[in-house]
Amino acid sequence: MARSSPGRLLVCATPIGNLGDVTLRVLDALRFADVTLAEDTRVTARLFARYGIETPLERFDEVTAAAKTPRVLERIASGETVALVSDAGTPGISDPGHRLIAACLDAGIEVEVLPGPSAVVTALVASGLPTRSFFFGGFLPRKAGERERLLASVADLDATLVFFESPKRVARTLRAIADVLPGRQGAVARELTKVHAEVLRGSVEDLARQLSDREVKGEVVVLVGPPEQRAAAVDDDELARDVETLVRGGVTRSEAVREVARTRGVPRSRVYAAAHADRRTQRGDGS
Repeated sequence: MARSSPGRLLVCATPIGNLGDVTLRVLDALRFADVTLAEDTRVTARLFARYGIETPLERFDEVTAAAKTPRVLERIASGETVALVSDAGTPGISDPGHRLIAACLDAGIEVEVLPGPSAVVTALVASGLPTRSFFFGGFLPRKAGERERLLASVADLDATLVFFESPKRVARTLRAIADVLPGRQGAVARELTKVHAEVLRGSVEDLARQLSDREVKGEVVVLVGPPEQRAAAVDDDELARDVETLVRGGVTRSEAVREVARTRGVPRSRVYAAAHADRRTQRGDGS
């Protein structure tokens, strides 16, 4: 690979688990670069050791990105070639690399992306869920209210939803998904491309039960299938009537909304809105 001037940023996709998945082009780039910026130098050092790469490694993560970016831009402008890697997969996807990429582009610096492994695409294909369109939401919010609002905001998308999640929070997240997006098909993919790779498939309720008392390890991707056509065909008046029937039977309104969402396979937010609108109509007021 011939050196060019001025410098540039090489965005290098690295394996998500199996070190054999790195491309020859990325290996050449990592050997050629003046320095490699790594989210975790210890992780990248294992890849370098495997392939005999001796390029200097420097830490570039959420903690150091803001302070280091101006200096990196200076180095590239002076003619250096800088390689950027994340812990796994393609840099810039839910990691601090996107800030450096954007800063380089704003500064008129050449950015070359070398494609390769991606946990998002690998999990999507392995899930067996529809792939005609998908929405990648990164990591879901930790706070319950924010998480529920985000899920409700994408509930009507005709797409498979893909999220990263911590193994410690995956069971809790699945319970939230089952609450907001009842009846959906889903999948949980972990340790992809590694020896203990696993993809669990089933309804989101079933997945939540499976993982409720299980210790989960490794990197996790949670996927939720698109709403079924039958759900889209349900009339709001029907939803409101179902809620009122349960309420008259002694069920609390919140429990009724949750049950109708589950049995009808529609977002809880839609059932709530339909029931609320129906009550306003019955009262004959605009409040």
